[in-house]
Amino acid sequence: MLLSFLIAAVLIELTPGPNMTWLAVLGASRGRTTALAAVAGVCLGLAIAAVVAGLGLTAILTEFPVLFQVLRWGGTLYLFYLAWDAWREGDGELKHTNATRGIAFRQGLISNILNPKAYLFYAAMLPQFISGRMSIAAEVALLSAIYVAVATVIHSGIAVMAGSAATFLETSPQAVTIRRGLAILIALAAVWFFISTQVKR
Repeated sequence: MLLSFLIAAVLIELTPGPNMTWLAVLGASRGRTTALAAVAGVCLGLAIAAVVAGLGLTAILTEFPVLFQVLRWGGTLYLFYLAWDAWREGDGELKHTNATRGIAFRQGLISNILNPKAYLFYAAMLPQFISGRMSIAAEVALLSAIYVAVATVIHSGIAVMAGSAATFLETSPQAVTIRRGLAILIALAAVWFFISTQVKR
């Protein structure tokens, strides 16, 4: 059962989404260390979503659709903010300060806390892999920890690989154009997020 869950987690995390897009853009435009700080924020956000689902609080989103929409719109607008932020700093130099990493961490955390799909995902997926071999709370905690660990490894890989392009951007005469093109990708990810979280009637 754990192996099946591990495989499912890997396949899900390898599927392109807003997190993957943003981390790739962040790594390429601002460097590896900043992107890895963002990974820490993203994964903490996923862990919080897991705790919420484990406590059964996800049902609130289905009971009160307005709350779901608030998170949906909040997440979308925040992604647009990240796109604007990347566009605005497109002509700036790469920064590797603690302040820059702290901002990236908070951005990753907030973007995932505002993602209603994360909460609903845990609520829908985890029960399918409950074996009953231990207490439900312990098993939910174990599965959540495995999922967050998988997400951390995959997202870190993306951040490191994308960060390799940052050196090129530091010397490329087309750096501003490329960075602003990457900012547009984040905006497209925001549109993708908004459409994918639309509730079908």
